[in-house]
Amino acid sequence: MPKKFLLFDHDGVLVDTEYWYFKANQQALSELEIEIDQTQYLELMRTGRSFWDLETVTSIGQAAVVDKRVDRDHYYQSYLKNEDIEIPNVLETLKALSQRYRMAIVTTSKPQDFALIHQDRSIVDFMDFVLTREDYDLAKPHPEPYLAAQDRFGCRKDEALIIEDSERGLRSAVAADIDCAIVKNHFTQTHDFSAAAYRIDRLTDLPKLLADAIV
Repeated sequence: MPKKFLLFDHDGVLVDTEYWYFKANQQALSELEIEIDQTQYLELMRTGRSFWDLETVTSIGQAAVVDKRVDRDHYYQSYLKNEDIEIPNVLETLKALSQRYRMAIVTTSKPQDFALIHQDRSIVDFMDFVLTREDYDLAKPHPEPYLAAQDRFGCRKDEALIIEDSERGLRSAVAADIDCAIVKNHFTQTHDFSAAAYRIDRLTDLPKLLADAIV
């Protein structure tokens, strides 16, 4: 079935932000004298769990955890403002795809972080709509985010393709029973992508995949 609707994950697919979110978490947790390395973080990310929910952290006390999560958000927004988060040729790729497909972003980003990222970017100009974390109840790897996007488009599952870069996102796509293409991302390269329908090295490969491999 030819694809007509593209559902894009955001972080790691359209902007290179995932490492900086890890660094913000690492920085805030270190101030509680809790150390987390990238391997531990990725293992939790794989299944949609948060380091902040582990007993090691929660045993410190709710007030301290709430305060440090606020600090984490500030650190992350500082990284977003000051670090290079561009992925090459995203706009050109989206412009080409927009001639043939309807597109949306389905992200676990908070609305305020999403707004900060896109205040000087035009990625969203190519999208029919955006779903951020406050637009659904259950986050990835639950299927709800992608099912909500499918419902918003009013399309059949076989007409849609999800574009992801993490195992958590892939699990959400599989649970929603919608085909998923994984874009290679160095940060999530240790994740298990064996359930993906398609694999591409970079986002710029997506138009060719759609033209050649998906019929």
